[in-house]
This record gives sequence, C-alpha cells and structure tokens, in this order.
Amino acid sequence: MSAESLRAVVEGPFGPLTLHEVDGLLTQLTWGADPGDGSALLSEAARQLLAYFDGRLHKFDLPFDWGQGLNAGVRRAMAAIPYGQTRTYGDLAKSLKAPAQAVGQACGANPLPILIPCHRVTGSGWFGGFSAPGGVETKAALLRHEGALLL
Repeated sequence: MSAESLRAVVEGPFGPLTLHEVDGLLTQLTWGADPGDGSALLSEAARQLLAYFDGRLHKFDLPFDWGQGLNAGVRRAMAAIPYGQTRTYGDLAKSLKAPAQAVGQACGANPLPILIPCHRVTGSGWFGGFSAPGGVETKAALLRHEGALLL
C-alpha cells in the first residue's frame, strides 16, 4: 500500500505549480494545477517558493525525497550550486565520478525542479534542456531571475 500524497498549488510567474508531499518529504513539483488537501509542510514550501520568486530567498530549507543512488548524488550536487551560479553536466560528472550522460539523465529526471535547481546545470557550449512548459526559455528566465551569466 502506498503512502498518501498530499498536494498544494502555488501560483508562480510561469503559471501554477503543484507541490507534492509523501510522509513528510517533498517528492515532486509539477507544472500545472492539481489541488489537494495541503499540509503545514506544503504551506511552508509554498511560502519559500513565493519568496524565491520575489527575490527574497536564495536557498530552500525543506525536507526533500532525494531519491537513491546516482540520482540522489546528482540532486544533492545540484542543490549545492549557489544561487546565481551555474555548473556544467561535466562539472557534476567529474565531482561525482560518473559519466556526463548519466548525470544529464539524472538532471532530467529531477522531480523537484526549481527547489532542487536543475536549471543551474548547463552543457559545455550549449544550454541543456528543461522540463518546464517553455523548456529552455523557462530555464533562461530562472537564470536571469537569479542574475546568472548566460551562455
């Protein structure tokens, strides 16, 4: 039997975002509205997300489901990239001693975009992809919001 998933919707600059919680951990941020019952954790996550969009918050302090194996390592490495900075897939691959392609796949599988900032990871000489509606244009908008240098 799977644990109950709680949800809350946040209206952001890119449209509605749905936060998902299972067993006291944030498990997903999805694009679009999928209202649910909410919780204290989801309210705090929404507050932090809105503060990020307002430019008042540069690092999230929330309990995440990091996943396992390489995915967990990549997610933690992405979360360690400072606000307003970027790293390449190759940079992460080198630090994790993993193939760059596997790191790219793990970035693409990030279930918590924005909160775990996969938008801060780019290719070497190219921008990379992004899961949001608008794709790389949304990624570029997030990096501009943070004042990151763009390619």
